[in-house]
Amino acid sequence: MPATPLTIELRHLRYFVATAEHGTFRKAGIVLDLDHSAVSRRIRDLEDHLGASLFNRYSGGVCLTLAGERFLRRARRALRSIGDGERDVASIGRSEEGLIRIGIFTSLASGYLTDLVRVYSERHPRVRIEFFDGDPAEHVAAVRQVRIDVAFATGVIERAGCDMTHLWSERAFAVLPESHRLASRSELDWADLSRERFIVSDIAPGPDVRDYLVQRLADLGH
Repeated sequence: MPATPLTIELRHLRYFVATAEHGTFRKAGIVLDLDHSAVSRRIRDLEDHLGASLFNRYSGGVCLTLAGERFLRRARRALRSIGDGERDVASIGRSEEGLIRIGIFTSLASGYLTDLVRVYSERHPRVRIEFFDGDPAEHVAAVRQVRIDVAFATGVIERAGCDMTHLWSERAFAVLPESHRLASRSELDWADLSRERFIVSDIAPGPDVRDYLVQRLADLGH
């Protein structure tokens, strides 16, 4: 039966380049942490596949043939190209370059978030950032559909299918009429506001604020 054709793998190129650079299968094996006989067999397989001898063997080691010299340039170029590709993909995976799409809504686009984005941009100048302003619920849906990469939202509500991390906390401010009995106070407890009527917007972040109020006031039995 005919032998199964060899598929050239990266290891064949690495073994070949290491042998060419060190002059013996033994030294190449030491560098590659392999038995020298394994290196020799893979080189022989590669030569059989290419149909040309890459090395002249002699008692002191090996030296490249003319075919080996030509193949060495291409093998190094291929390994260098693969290495560059690995580094590019790895850097994108670490968000060191590429594009990151961020969902925000205007009321959060200051303070901590501004500082966070600024520091990230300084550390990763090769990353382009695109912002998408809108409703948090829409942003969460976009994250699930991988149309944006990350969304910043208020509250601590669990979002199914999403990984969530608590990044920062901010004080809540109550806006009161000047004539209100509590208007002169510099700080308020939730118990002070437990029987007050609240007005929140229908648009973001109103629904999140409402949920926050309900949670806080429910703890007081209201």
